[in-house]
Amino acid sequence: MISFGPTEEQELVRETLRDFAQKEIRPLARECDETAQVPDAVLDAAWSLGLTATQIPETYGGAGEARSPVTNVLALEELAWGDAALALAILSPSSFALPILDMGTEEQKKTYLPLFTGERFHAASLALCEPSPTFDALDLRTTAEPKGDRFLLSGRKCFVVLGDRASHFLVVARASGREGFAGMDAFIVPRDAKGLEIGGTEKNLGLRGLPTSSLVLDRVEVPAASRLGGDAGIDARRLVASSRVGLAAAMLGLSRAVLEYAIPYAKDRIAFGEAIARRQTVAFWLADMRIEIDGIRWLAWQAASVLERGADATREAHLARGYAAEASMKVADDGLQVLGGHGFIREHPVELWYRAARSLGILEGTVAI
Repeated sequence: MISFGPTEEQELVRETLRDFAQKEIRPLARECDETAQVPDAVLDAAWSLGLTATQIPETYGGAGEARSPVTNVLALEELAWGDAALALAILSPSSFALPILDMGTEEQKKTYLPLFTGERFHAASLALCEPSPTFDALDLRTTAEPKGDRFLLSGRKCFVVLGDRASHFLVVARASGREGFAGMDAFIVPRDAKGLEIGGTEKNLGLRGLPTSSLVLDRVEVPAASRLGGDAGIDARRLVASSRVGLAAAMLGLSRAVLEYAIPYAKDRIAFGEAIARRQTVAFWLADMRIEIDGIRWLAWQAASVLERGADATREAHLARGYAAEASMKVADDGLQVLGGHGFIREHPVELWYRAARSLGILEGTVAI
């Protein structure tokens, strides 16, 4: 039988994170957007929920719970409902730790996974996206040149989450003459590596509460042991798919926030003697928003379930992220239309969500599930 609903355990995760998002994340969203900073207190508070550590086996200091991309999608939706920027910041260590858990050598797991089982938030990030107007994860410009028992990394990265404080970066580069996924590799690079320059915080249109940085790699020399997966390399399809499904989940949570704000507003806003929700145009906007949100949800769940089975989710992840990028922007725009002039005023959160929706649609490699 096909199940279209969360298990009891997953529902408990959703309820716990929904409560956390309501009490701890949503009240900080505007301040973080204005200051372009994320408080350490909220990162540590979220860390105590064990979102990363619970999936790490007991051998490496974690709780040893089952690795579940579906549960992670549910969790990310709830956090992004609170605020997408803070959700991506909170889960950014997973973009480094989970690929190591899934694809790393035993030595890499022993060395790096314990970093994410302590009591305090530990920042580390995936560095995939590059500063190109036509960026394609399958056409990376960052290269890894073999040099004996070492590699020389050269290139540029952007949108690296919490790059200002991350201890390590998982840099995705092209290490051979092969094309597409087959030519992709990932390397563990410490922030103090010689030749690595970490730029200041990027000034982005939306998701301003998510500090991101650029990286410049000028022949950064790393040992062959830092190559994720060792000689076997990585499952690049899974790495990219995991990121894309995570972004779809974030856009789902944001879209739901817009709709849940727009509905009561439309019911309470009186114009020409009646609530605007009774007007056909507004009612259709709200109905279309619900349809788009359900569409994002089912595509994201489907892609996550394929990942959970260990199968190739390239197609499903591409569809989920592509649809979510367009649908979340439409939801945000319709929400803005429902609020009319109030949609442009900062005392209402819809303009913040509108900017976030536009930004999420162009990101790559900022989260993993």
